[in-house]
Order: sequence, then structure tokens, then C-alpha cells
Amino acid sequence: MKKLLLSAVIAVLGLSQVNAQDEDATGGFNNGDLYVSGSLGFDSSKQGDFKRNSLDFSPSVGYFVSDNIALELNLLVGSTKDEDDDKTSRVGGGLGATYFFTPSNQFSFTLGAGFAYVSDTNKPDGGPDFKVNSFAVAIAPGLNYFISDNFALRASIAALSYASAKADFDGAEAANNFSLNADLSNINLGVTYKF
Repeated sequence: MKKLLLSAVIAVLGLSQVNAQDEDATGGFNNGDLYVSGSLGFDSSKQGDFKRNSLDFSPSVGYFVSDNIALELNLLVGSTKDEDDDKTSRVGGGLGATYFFTPSNQFSFTLGAGFAYVSDTNKPDGGPDFKVNSFAVAIAPGLNYFISDNFALRASIAALSYASAKADFDGAEAANNFSLNADLSNINLGVTYKF
């Protein structure tokens, strides 16, 4: 069902692109444009009686340094809580660049790359607090679609990434992960406002 829905969205956006080639097309980016963007994520999982909820908010600001390339500065804040009353809070930031294939059009394919650093503070119920510091680099293809002159919907689909995380207690070892998520399990949606 997810694949059918995504295929329908891509088809509609593609048809809109074909019809939006005249001078009155909605939206689009140019060299020197400034924008803010953000995404909100919620995850709830349950296995037996164990339940965990996570909420993440990621605002960013971007600036077009050329006709096709925008540099972005990102922030991440979030939290997780589970049935055992274990809590985790996240804060982090990142730098990235996004290449827009047709930035002046209403619809554009994109290719983004970035670096992020995140610090998780874990507060287990009845145990000592500890932190996990991680960094990641990723490359992700995506889409940008203007719904008005200033507002656009964004989506990144799949990702090629490397991440390393290490807890700050004695004897902790780094966990390294290299992955290619080329399926629909890694879709991120967001909204953009162009000034």
C-alpha cells in the first residue's frame, strides 16, 4: 500500500511538473534565496507489553549559494520514553548541502548530503544516567514540490549512510553502522517556507 501511495504521489507531482513549465508556475528557488524547513517525527512501537514512544523535531535553515546548490544548517531535538519509565533526550545539529536538479520549477528532484552530531542523554529508571554521542554522514535523494509561491513540501527517500555511536561509561565500545536503505522504510517528510 505504501508503494502504491508513493507511486501515485510521484505520478501526480510529475504531471504537475509537465504542466508547470510556463512563466506563471508556482514557486521555485533562485540563487540567493533563503528558506526555513522542518520535519516532525513520531514513532510508537509495541512488543508484547513493552511500549516505546519517540518524538523528534528537526528545524533547518538553508541558503542558495548557486543556482542549484543550497547549504543547510540543521538542529535536532527529541525524546523517547518507554513502559519501564526509561527516558532519553536528544539534541544535535548538522551541516549539509542539497543539489536541486530544477530549482526554479515547481517540482524538483534533489540530492542531499550532510554530517550530523547527536548527543543522547539516557535516564534509565533505577539506574545511573549516561550519554551516547554519535555522528553520521549520509547521502539521500529526494523531492521538492511548491504548493504556493512560498511553501513547499519536501521528502527524502532512502539513504546511504555511515554512523558511529559511543556511550560515555567505562568499557563502552563504539557501535559503527554502514547502511543503504533503498526501501520505503526510510521516508522523511517536511515543509519548507521560502522568504
